[in-house]
Amino acid sequence: MSGINLRHNPRTSRWMNILFHTFNNAFLLLAMLITLYPVLNTVAISFNDGTDALRGGISIWPRVFSLESYRGVLADEFVFSAFQVSVARTLLQTALNLLLTSMLAYALSRREYVLRKFITTVFVLTMYVNAGLIPNYLLISRTLGLSRSFWVYIVPTMISCFNMIVIRTYILNLPDALVESARIDGAGELRVFWQIIAPLCLPVMATVSLFVAVGAWNSWFDTHLYNAGRPSLHTLQYLLKMKLATTQASSNMAMQTTTALAARAPTTPVTIRAAITVISALPIMLVYPFLQKYFVVGLSIGSVKG
Repeated sequence: MSGINLRHNPRTSRWMNILFHTFNNAFLLLAMLITLYPVLNTVAISFNDGTDALRGGISIWPRVFSLESYRGVLADEFVFSAFQVSVARTLLQTALNLLLTSMLAYALSRREYVLRKFITTVFVLTMYVNAGLIPNYLLISRTLGLSRSFWVYIVPTMISCFNMIVIRTYILNLPDALVESARIDGAGELRVFWQIIAPLCLPVMATVSLFVAVGAWNSWFDTHLYNAGRPSLHTLQYLLKMKLATTQASSNMAMQTTTALAARAPTTPVTIRAAITVISALPIMLVYPFLQKYFVVGLSIGSVKG
């Protein structure tokens, strides 16, 4: 009885709610600070003088403000060309991957399709069995002949098994009556997909778009494998990585003597690395807020059942 009275006591319930919300807000605030501090620290280091940054102790505000790190990174004549290649690659890869993967997911979600289980199993096996780097390189460069071309960024990434499973699971949660009523009205499969399924799948498609866009924007290893000898096809990530490696090598040579270190420009690998991180992450950080509400809904609903 005492437990029942305690549970229904208005004063006790009010204090429990206050304690819960206080603890919850404090925990979320702490989590936000832990997550946000490395980002602000990286931004502060990127805007700090390179020689001063070697002393350490920079928190979330530059101690000696300087733009030399950004000038050093953006001074490369190919940086804007690489930026255009990365943007074109990200947009085209995201659009084609989303289109083809969602259409495949819709086909494999139809229960009347007799081969859907077999084809789904074949696709899932590719997630566990991989031929390796050398066979993939030989396939893309020699068999398909995509080496030293822009399409090497697009063709191998047009279908994603993981994204297909996510979209397929989302579609399976939609009422079958929607598709059946459209077919009664005489709609074909393409019309059903474009006018009924695709609009309802906007949350999960936004989630998949974010996955693909982040992966395409951050990718650099395929450039290293297939287009290292074509500066006009270098992506921004690859160019920045090469810039960081060059800066590190120059720093190692200059660090051999105190006089050489004193004669260096006010940039160091520490500030260059921070500037490269900010430049690389900024486009995704600008896009993410517009997709955040779809990201949470699409990911949660798309993982209800397999």
